[in-house]
Amino acid sequence: MADAADHNAVNGPAAAAALGADPRLTAARAVLWLLAALLAARQAATALRLPPGRRLADPDTWIGENGVLHVSGGLYDAVDGPRFTGTPFSGLVLSPLTSSAQQALGVAWTFGTLLLVAAVGLVAARSLPGPVPRRTALLAAPVAIALTMVSLPVRGTFTLGQTSIIPVLLVLSGCLRVPGERTSGLLVGLGAALQPALLLFVPLLWSTGRRTAARSTAVTFAAGSALAWAALPRDSWTYWVHHLAGTGLGDRADSPANQSLHGALLRLGLSGPLETGLLGLLAAAVCLLGLRRAVRYARDGQPLLAVALTGCVAVAVSPGGWQHQLLWVLLAAAGKVGTRAADRAVWPVTVVLVMTLPSDVLLPNLALLAPVRDNVLLLAALAAACAVPFLPRTSPHWHHPVPTAYAPPAPARWSRIPLLPFWRRVLSRPNLLLELLLIRVGYSLYSHIRAAAPDSRALAEGHGRRIHSLEGWLGIDIEHAVNHAVVGRPLLRGFFDFYYTSFHFVVPLAILALLYRRSPGDYRWARASLGLATVLALAGFWLYPLAPPRLMPGLGFIDTVHGPQDLADPQYGAMTAISNQYAAMPSLHFGWALWCGLVVFALARRPWQKALGLVHPAVTLCAIVATANHWVLDAVGGAAVVAAGFALVYVLSGPRGSGTAPAPPGGDSLASVPPALRGRRSGASIGS
Repeated sequence: MADAADHNAVNGPAAAAALGADPRLTAARAVLWLLAALLAARQAATALRLPPGRRLADPDTWIGENGVLHVSGGLYDAVDGPRFTGTPFSGLVLSPLTSSAQQALGVAWTFGTLLLVAAVGLVAARSLPGPVPRRTALLAAPVAIALTMVSLPVRGTFTLGQTSIIPVLLVLSGCLRVPGERTSGLLVGLGAALQPALLLFVPLLWSTGRRTAARSTAVTFAAGSALAWAALPRDSWTYWVHHLAGTGLGDRADSPANQSLHGALLRLGLSGPLETGLLGLLAAAVCLLGLRRAVRYARDGQPLLAVALTGCVAVAVSPGGWQHQLLWVLLAAAGKVGTRAADRAVWPVTVVLVMTLPSDVLLPNLALLAPVRDNVLLLAALAAACAVPFLPRTSPHWHHPVPTAYAPPAPARWSRIPLLPFWRRVLSRPNLLLELLLIRVGYSLYSHIRAAAPDSRALAEGHGRRIHSLEGWLGIDIEHAVNHAVVGRPLLRGFFDFYYTSFHFVVPLAILALLYRRSPGDYRWARASLGLATVLALAGFWLYPLAPPRLMPGLGFIDTVHGPQDLADPQYGAMTAISNQYAAMPSLHFGWALWCGLVVFALARRPWQKALGLVHPAVTLCAIVATANHWVLDAVGGAAVVAAGFALVYVLSGPRGSGTAPAPPGGDSLASVPPALRGRRSGASIGS
């Protein structure tokens, strides 16, 4: 495995030197290094601002009087507070720190962790399978460090005070960078002494012909553990015998933080002999399949991927695969997946999302999805180790993926509106998994930003009085009359309440799904316009918090959807805890409905379909006014952001429906194109 890494060490600097004269890449590299530095500074500041009780939870078990670390009794004797969770060898290595003051240790630990993260990123960037493209060689290091810095395992390490980055760096250095088999085995063995599950690297080294390194790893692990037994016999007995290699130390084994097969089975409600037997079968299968794949990729000249897959296996089969130990999943992003150029970003983007965002951002809070949401990191590790079809370097698509089909440039339709082609219009269908992830993450971020928008009651009600006065001056203050007219008609009230609460998400998602299946080019156009309109609406929520009619005191509006509101209560009941009630201008209820109507009107072929598409925004406008959830001018604001979204897409990517979809190159035949798209322009109809 070291040969390929040595090749990259020579190839990388040469590529960087060759690009030294390219000002754009030099600027991009400088920006990425600046970003990595800013992220490091932010992580350090966040960790150092934490109060002592929440920082360095693992060494916190040693804190004695006056904030000076001191071990009283054994490493694992704590009962009420947090307990030390490392191996006895870890405790032996860290024992010199017990004479340090807590504050000094916190500063040293934080900056030491930053250096370790930077070292991991550099080693990973230098170990990419060669030949490395020149641009990748120049930009890989800052990108790797930045992504590692913001990953969940590293963020947890800063606060917990864990040593989990050290074994990763030792194994990476031993397998990929350090010359000499015995030295390599020494480093990997030290990593295994700190995290015993990493002994799985012994069969990887043995199977790839590095038997001296494998023997050195086993000997180093045994020597380190024996040294800990000699120095800390009672702690070693507690860890290895009483707790069966640390099982049960730290959080509960069924805690969501335990992203191992053992933790997942416990969370599913299994226990006793059934759980033990099933765990043994699953662990054996994962080890066999994962290590076979790792050996295959190591022999293929992808040593970084082989190491990452072995690390994923080790954490998955360990009794306690804690979140801060799962940095291996991020390293697995080095593998190439997909024969099309358009699919190359799917795996790395998925890994980055999984490794940087909480699971509740990735998946909605539904009971049906709880088994997936609670085990996202474990599933990612298992997928990388056992399932993801990484390309071998012998594949013809390794260097030459099937190119992406783009629409040819088209002239502007209106001479007074210039085109600024920021991106080219892609005609192929995007990857479904990546689309679902991006839509879910985008909506989750939208919800968090909307909830964080200003919600001052006095400011929002003041804006509400101004809107009400302006509508009176314009002669469009119809909200009160419509609201009371609907309240007196139960059937009409029930219809508008149901329409308001039910169709806001269903109709846009249905249209996006239909476009994804029938007209990929138009899907990208519609999705981009909807996303830009939503981003613009968030600016409105922040700049102009507005009380809807139902929350305006003294005006006599009736909230038909949520029931009577106690306006004397500043919290306005339970709804305020769910979402920001003053994020009303512009109205995205109407804005999204208008987007649906315009998309259907633009793409449908038959007149009745176009007319039906415009019914939805019309009924939605009636619903938001009748239920007293929006002012009429809120709908005007919603229409404005939708129009701006379509206009931005036009300016940045050109007119919709420009050009025809060419036949897919690289071996894809016409049979792979849906019949509805053959011979059509990219602006295909959704009403055929």
